[in-house]
Amino acid sequence: MNYIGEHLFPGQLGHFFVVLSFVASLIATIAYAKAFRTADLAQKESWKRLARTAFFTESVSVLVVFVSLYYIISHHYFEYKYAFTHSDKSLQVEYLLSCFWEGQEGSFMLWSFWHCVLGWILIWRSKDWENGVMMVLSFAQFCLASMILGIYFFGNKVGSSPFILARNEGFFDSAPIFKDVTNGGLRADYLTLLKDGTGLNTLLQNYWMVIHPPILFLGFATTIVPFAFAIAGLLRQKHDWIKPALPWASFSAAILGLGVMMGAAWAYESLSFGGYWAWDPVENASLVPWLTLVAGLHTNVIYKQTGYSLRPTYFFYIISFLLVLYSTFLTRSGILGDTSVHAFTDLGMNVQLLLFVLVFLVPAFGLFAWRYKSIPTIVKEESTYSREFWIFIGSLVLFLSGIVIIAKTSVPVFNKLFGTNIAPPEDPEYAYNQIQIFVAIVIGLLTAITQYLKYKDTPKAFFAKKIWIPTGIAVVISLAISFFGHISYDKKGYGFLYAIHLAIFASVYAVVANASYIWLGLKGKIKAAGASVAHVGFGMVLVGILLSSSKKTVLSWNTTGITPLTADPKAKGNAAGDPAENITLFKGQPTDMGRYMVTYTQDTMNQADRKRYFEIDFKAKDGSEGFRVYPDVIKQNKGMEGFSANPSAKHYWYKDIFVYITSFQENSREDTSSYRSRAMKVGDTVFYSNGFMVLNSVGKNPERMKAKYQPDESALFLDITVFAKDGRRYPLTPGVALKGMQLRELPDTVLAQSLVVKFNRVLDDKAGKLEIGIKESAAITDLITLKVYEFPMINILWLGVIVMVTGFIMSVLQRIRENRRGALRVS
Repeated sequence: MNYIGEHLFPGQLGHFFVVLSFVASLIATIAYAKAFRTADLAQKESWKRLARTAFFTESVSVLVVFVSLYYIISHHYFEYKYAFTHSDKSLQVEYLLSCFWEGQEGSFMLWSFWHCVLGWILIWRSKDWENGVMMVLSFAQFCLASMILGIYFFGNKVGSSPFILARNEGFFDSAPIFKDVTNGGLRADYLTLLKDGTGLNTLLQNYWMVIHPPILFLGFATTIVPFAFAIAGLLRQKHDWIKPALPWASFSAAILGLGVMMGAAWAYESLSFGGYWAWDPVENASLVPWLTLVAGLHTNVIYKQTGYSLRPTYFFYIISFLLVLYSTFLTRSGILGDTSVHAFTDLGMNVQLLLFVLVFLVPAFGLFAWRYKSIPTIVKEESTYSREFWIFIGSLVLFLSGIVIIAKTSVPVFNKLFGTNIAPPEDPEYAYNQIQIFVAIVIGLLTAITQYLKYKDTPKAFFAKKIWIPTGIAVVISLAISFFGHISYDKKGYGFLYAIHLAIFASVYAVVANASYIWLGLKGKIKAAGASVAHVGFGMVLVGILLSSSKKTVLSWNTTGITPLTADPKAKGNAAGDPAENITLFKGQPTDMGRYMVTYTQDTMNQADRKRYFEIDFKAKDGSEGFRVYPDVIKQNKGMEGFSANPSAKHYWYKDIFVYITSFQENSREDTSSYRSRAMKVGDTVFYSNGFMVLNSVGKNPERMKAKYQPDESALFLDITVFAKDGRRYPLTPGVALKGMQLRELPDTVLAQSLVVKFNRVLDDKAGKLEIGIKESAAITDLITLKVYEFPMINILWLGVIVMVTGFIMSVLQRIRENRRGALRVS
């Protein structure tokens, strides 16, 4: 049956090239394997040419697939399931690319694209190692291509195609509007009724999500290079791959680390859990491969300098790539759906995802075990005053840290595999922090002292002479921070607080010692200082994390006594937390918030990004500063109810004021509440739900109220003071104006108390007894609840990331220069 308006060619083209990339990657794998195993030079070159041709075909195919899917999404061809479920017509142009990585298929394509880019660099640069390394990479491409194949083999579906039509998946079967009444099938003109897609997840509509996933997936992709070198080395039983792999490992650590921290920046600016890291399972799954990769990078340096630690280097590079594959299984299998805000939904590919892990894990560890005894090792133990000994200890600590993190993250997997019901900890963040704080202490100290040690052995006097200056400086700085920095995080007991102070010293020590080493050890040779610069950055990251987290302060304590929040503060997904930590602001009413007077001035709907922005005005009570922030909310899509909040922040060089909306209420709904009549006279008290009011006096035609009545009217006004439960006082002046037989009511309101009072009538003129009407209604004003944090010194963290990545890149360039000089000496 022909369906009106369908655009089938882009999908057919894309699917053809998916199949072609699948076949081409298999041919490239086989051809490179033949070239790798063949001793005859002529045959080796012949197989290599075929392999390169196949890899070129594969690269072109991946590019065409990428362009085809972008064309479908950007042209809003909602007959395709991928475009229908991940985009809509109102989506801004800059977020169209984000539609790629919202779905699993698109993220696999991104991963495959980076493999193609890396592959051509390896073909250009890896020389004798090309065949073995590209054999492994091409096989990974084969596996990735199978993930988006979307065809059936012997009744089993392999992969999920991004080019499948929505109607073939039964998307419209349950909607009567799309049903053809004549035959019960889908109407031929169904597309004329399909007005829009379901849209991009609101959490992904952030500029960080345009740049964070490509960088993160480049980091994932690069981990295969050290892995491929290691596998090729085991197969050839040659170990000089260590030198060309070293700059690749440094580059991978730089990019993967940058990608992880870009995710933290996205969480900080887009998620409303009040921070940049929450030990979310998906965050953990990307962090752990970085930890093991950095461990492998350091043992690689040890082997290059001393001949020690070759076996650990093999292990760390192998496990790093396998952990990337395992993180792929965790985040895409649906297992983490109840524990992570980042995880993909289950596409029914769990078996294939598991095979993707096992097809690399079993041969890699099998080969490693088989070749283990043949891997060269030095029997003699290292000196405890040698650099290599403590670098290895640091690498081991990083590895053990990763094991602890991934074990805790894998609890849902254990529960599913073994039928257990291990409950998550009541405080997940502290469950990780109570262990990782000691990792920070150990790594900080080792990062500080290790570079002052020499390889093989170090004279004690030499070490003491070099290390005492940075040690003294670090002690002074860390003590100043501890005593004058108001580090008083005692929520988890004094033991944890002491650990924080120790970690601050270790982190400061890492920064000072490595900065000093550039001059004390390297004599100011900046080109050779990549490792020191990276260590300075890492120390700054630790300092930034410790200070911003331990000094994180809630500013938004509720001083109004009013809150619309009723949710359980411990409930999952409750961004508000404790209602007492959320201040209620009434539109146009300045409200006391500690150091600031805060006013919700206005809000506006931006039709371009469909976000509602709230203007919040902060004024310091001492007059020292004033600023405005613009947090926003966006209506949830994809069948979810409510709104998603996006924070806003005021950035200073030494702190951030972090603000997000936890609830909002506008007075567009009908007011169904009614007035309650109460009798009173001067001096009497009348209660309402949030306090009481006192009638002070009654005035006839008062001069100060002239603006409210006409010159030819007689007016009577009540002077009332409202006393709220929180101790605040508000003036009220309800009245009436009389002209002839026409009576006009002049009610008055206290917006901050949702209170309206009117003057009804005089009950007893002689006794001075009057009747007023009291109405309490949430519909009389707009209000919001706001959560505000102060993050001191958080910019040290972001600056540390930049410095660390810069140091890694400097190391890459340094290693490339060293390899070139070595090649020239050999030639």
